[in-house]
Amino acid sequence: MSHLFIADLHLNDQQPEIYNRFKEFLDNKARNARALYILGDLFEYYLGDDAISGVAKKVCDDIKHLVSAHKIKCYFMHGNRDFLVSSGFAKQASIDILDDPCLIQLDNKKIILTHADALCTDDTEYQKVRIQLRDPKWQQWFLSQSIQERIAFAEQARIKSQQHTQSSGDEIMDVNQGAVDDLFMKFQTPYMIHGHTHRPSFHTHMINNFSHNRMVVGDWHFQTSYIEYKNNNFQLVTC
Repeated sequence: MSHLFIADLHLNDQQPEIYNRFKEFLDNKARNARALYILGDLFEYYLGDDAISGVAKKVCDDIKHLVSAHKIKCYFMHGNRDFLVSSGFAKQASIDILDDPCLIQLDNKKIILTHADALCTDDTEYQKVRIQLRDPKWQQWFLSQSIQERIAFAEQARIKSQQHTQSSGDEIMDVNQGAVDDLFMKFQTPYMIHGHTHRPSFHTHMINNFSHNRMVVGDWHFQTSYIEYKNNNFQLVTC
């Protein structure tokens, strides 16, 4: 049986075609897996566990069915868009929330999992925003606002994010090589899987004359993208 890794679906009520592909993925590929790892940005934005509705509610039900009916383990890691997913969503969807970064072991391989937005250290403007958004006091303030106020804030933040992405150079929006190497060295393993950059590819890094493998899963805006670990091998699938 396989282990599947996905990220950056950015599910939202305005793009039902992405949800439909996700539902098909769960009903076909994922139901035959041993485990599914969601490495951040499952949603375009997430307003809090008290505001689960629309596509978020459907996703909760779909994942819970996958877990209960097919005995699939499902894991979730926060991204830069859905960092407010908490115990309410986890309970409804029957998922386990992972720390970012974390280390898992499959067969004899120890693998670093991360969303990877923290590795984009050249984007100093975003890193400042990230610190604020992950601050528990700021999150408590945000969740105290009305749902309509949260929606307005999220929409404005999304527009600013798009403008920032369009005005920044490609190298700034990608992971920093030094930050990647530091993470490899911290966990002392040659395998890493992440999302966030929307640049699906397998990369080889040489650190102290040893090969390290950084595997990037793609986004779902116009395609289905996942990494499959099966029979002691990794495969990047885009369809």
